[in-house]
Amino acid sequence: MSTNISKQKREDLLAKIREIRSFISAAPQDENTGNLLSYLSELEKNVNGNKYGLVFEEHQEEIDEILATHIPVLTEDPNLFIDNGGQMNFLIEGDNLAALELLKKTKRNKIDVIFIDPPYNRGLNDFIYDDNYIVSTDTFRHSKYLSFMRKRLVTARELLSRNGCIFINIDDNEFAQLKILCDSIFGEENYIACFPWHNRTSVQNDTDISINHEYILAYAKNRRLTNRRLKPSNADKWYSLDDFVFQPKETDQSKYRNPDHDPRGPWKADPFDAPAIRENLTYEIVNPNTGESFYPPKGRHWRTEKAKYEALLADNRIVFGKTGKTKPQLKVFYHETQLKGEIATSWFDANIFDTSTNGKKELLTILSDTPAEKMFDTPKPTKLYVELLKLIISPRLSNGIVLDFFAGSGTTGQAVMEFNKTAANPLAFILCTNNENNICRDITYERIKRVIHTENYAARLKYYKINYVPISERMYYEYADELLKYIRELIELENGINLDGTVEIAIALTEEELDDFISNIDNHDTCSQLYLGHDILMDAQQAQALQDRNITVEVVPGYFYKELEG
Repeated sequence: MSTNISKQKREDLLAKIREIRSFISAAPQDENTGNLLSYLSELEKNVNGNKYGLVFEEHQEEIDEILATHIPVLTEDPNLFIDNGGQMNFLIEGDNLAALELLKKTKRNKIDVIFIDPPYNRGLNDFIYDDNYIVSTDTFRHSKYLSFMRKRLVTARELLSRNGCIFINIDDNEFAQLKILCDSIFGEENYIACFPWHNRTSVQNDTDISINHEYILAYAKNRRLTNRRLKPSNADKWYSLDDFVFQPKETDQSKYRNPDHDPRGPWKADPFDAPAIRENLTYEIVNPNTGESFYPPKGRHWRTEKAKYEALLADNRIVFGKTGKTKPQLKVFYHETQLKGEIATSWFDANIFDTSTNGKKELLTILSDTPAEKMFDTPKPTKLYVELLKLIISPRLSNGIVLDFFAGSGTTGQAVMEFNKTAANPLAFILCTNNENNICRDITYERIKRVIHTENYAARLKYYKINYVPISERMYYEYADELLKYIRELIELENGINLDGTVEIAIALTEEELDDFISNIDNHDTCSQLYLGHDILMDAQQAQALQDRNITVEVVPGYFYKELEG
């Protein structure tokens, strides 16, 4: 009989804590005994904590200290606005943890897809933690990485829509740790798959083995929702239970023929036997063309019971090879597979999903005049994310949003625009990246701008920068007016719009702006929402005018900063 040693040790320690608590409780009570009892409760809570999972030293970053005393805000660089029609997209320059905090205020439960290509922490100057590269000899190398990722992934989960998914590129250096971390954040039940990506086809000759793959870890917000499909009895095609699921691939018609001119159309022959042994499925089948008897191969059984087989045979659904003399096979018609498509596999072949080498060539072609020291060594190829979007985006999903908060070279943005060329409902993207070495402006933005021009993508882009408003030792009312200066950008980000060009959303931050809006309210017949400055008091007539036109009023900045009002 096995014994859970850790559980036994834990119970022994809890018993000792209870003894100490009883001793302290029996002593005269004062401030010190109260503190000791409080400490014991904390110890008990920690002992009763997670029984399984990662244990690592948590580290605080410089950005944590900034966010403890400051509120991140957005400012737009209007000179970088791109307007080529189509969806409104956003590029946010600044620390991605701060960017995620802003997205929590505007896009919580609204992001459908997250693609991230975070640092791999190879110890080769690829992961910067608080302005310092993490080297392979750093004792806390993995702890720093996990602390860094945990904060960002916790918020990422909050941003995902009910049916949303996240895809994380990683290699062997942090794969094992990251998988367990993601299990704890997203839940093991929401794990979709680990997709090995055949990311290079050339062989590395200066080592004992050439590593020619990476991984893409995939998790859903609610896996039980995204892993089901049904076919209504009265319908002629399959429907998703939800708008966002892994979509079956279109069936390859070239595999289907119709040599016997079957009126049901092209078909292919599938094996009639299946793995395992079931006694009721191991009957004799006699080839009607030769009289030869067949039984399932060793360790296998037939796919149906005998009565069902005989019905299939009578329906001309069973064939015996091209010569008619071999074991039975089942006719599978092309039109039947079209009802549900072909399920995707977890292997991402380089021939379909492209390679890292081509990703770098692609970036060098787009930014041929960019200095080499600014270029990314391993940008992901656009095709990788385009093919992923084809697998996971339902044609019925409208107003879908793709987020990448490690945007780097901007591959995700280009992939979304390329996908939109043939999509039933185009997607929008939000990219976040820091501006170390002017990367955001010179690489991410420049790439998006150039491909919009060269490929004539129907897309618009706003460029935001993160700034900070100090709030330490200040009451909310003392800096609320300062937050109003940056509220326009949050409104645009929340609604995916350019306020200068929309009629559905309005903003009034002063009494004069509200008076002007009400005076011209007949010209705002399509307006559905008004963002109102916090210190404006509407009179009854103004409130009635808005109510009569079903215009929702949101008071700012409190609408975005509810946690600060109290």
